This record gives sequence, C-alpha cells and structure tokens, in this order.
Amino acid sequence: MSETKAIHVVIRGRVQGVFYRKWTQARARHHGVAGWVRNRADGAVEGVFSGSADAVDALVAECRDGPPAARVDGIDITAAEPVSTRGFAVAD
Repeated sequence: MSETKAIHVVIRGRVQGVFYRKWTQARARHHGVAGWVRNRADGAVEGVFSGSADAVDALVAECRDGPPAARVDGIDITAAEPVSTRGFAVAD
C-alpha cells in the first residue's frame, strides 16, 4: 500500500463547458480519491485530490487528457493538506 498523498491542481486549457468536473468526479471515485473540483473565473479548473499516492498519481495521469471534448494545456500541482472527508465533490 502506498503512502497518503494530497495535492492541489490547477488544470488549464479548454476545460470548462466540456463536463470536465463531472468526469473528474467519476474518475476520482473510480480510483478511491477524495477531494473536490471546481471551475475558476480564469477559465481553469482547480481541485484537491487526496488518497493513496498510487491512486492520486493515476487520477492526475488521466486528467492530463481529460474527457473527450477537453483540451488540457497544462496542470500545475502543489502539495496540499489531506481532506478530512471521504468522497469527491463538484463544487460551485
């Protein structure tokens, strides 16, 4: 089992209006990753991913492509505090 990892991500590109947040929620649940995701005013999507290092890394790898209609230009990743709740939310 891998150690716990928590990161803050900012995903840039054509990531709003293409179901990126709901897709991320579904993929996070698939990997057992907790956290949240939301749109930003600057057109990016941001979130916090928390879980086993392997699961978080797998989710980030998928987020580099995103759903079919998305175009990901880049992902900024910084360390974050682990979330205290289970599950993965789409925030407003």
